[in-house]
Amino acid sequence: MGDPRLDEPGVAFYFDLGSPYAYLSAERVSRLFADAGLAQPEWKPVLLGGLFARFERGSWSLTDVREEGMREVERRAQAQALQPIRWPDPFPANTLHAMRVATYAKSIGRTISFALAAFRQAFAGGRDLTDPDNVAIAAAACELHPNAIAKAAASAAVKARLREETDRAGDRGVFGVPAVAAGDEVFWGDDRLEEAVAAAARLQRSAP
Repeated sequence: MGDPRLDEPGVAFYFDLGSPYAYLSAERVSRLFADAGLAQPEWKPVLLGGLFARFERGSWSLTDVREEGMREVERRAQAQALQPIRWPDPFPANTLHAMRVATYAKSIGRTISFALAAFRQAFAGGRDLTDPDNVAIAAAACELHPNAIAKAAASAAVKARLREETDRAGDRGVFGVPAVAAGDEVFWGDDRLEEAVAAAARLQRSAP
C-alpha cells in the first residue's frame, strides 16, 4: 500500500479546542491563506488526546515547562493584537464534548464560526469548555440551537465521525495540533503556519 497520508489530498487545518496554540493559529490561518491568494484550508476537528495516545506523547502543560509555555502563548497573543489570554480553570481541560459539537458544526458548514467562538470563550473569556453551558454559549454565537448540539454530541454518528477524523489525521502524519497538512507534508505548531502556507502555494502551483 502507498503512503496513507496521500489518501487525504488537499490542505487541512487540524485543531482541538483545548489547545491554546491552536487558538493562536485559528485566529490567523484564514488571513494568511487569503493574503497569499490561496483557497482556504479545510478545518478538521480532532481529539488531541487520541493523537497523544497513538503517538505516545503528552501535553507540555503537564510538564515542568508549563509556566514557560503559558507565558509564550500570552506573548504571542499580544503580538497578534488579540485580547489578553485568560486561562480557563482547569487547564488543560477535557474538551471531548466541545469537540463533538465541533464535529457536528462541521457537518452543517459552521466549523470555523463555532471553533473561533469556542476558542475565544476558552482563551479570551477564560471559560471552561468542560462545562456544556459554555459550549452552548459558543454555539449560540453561530446560531446553533442548544438542543440540537446536545442531541448531536450524544449521537453515535458524531462520536464515530470524530474518532475516524482523529484516526485519519494520525494516518496522515498529524501527531499534534495545531497542524496544517498540505498534500503529503505536515506542519505542526503555530510557529510553522507560514511554512504551511508556502507549501500550500507550491501544491496549488503543481496541480494539473
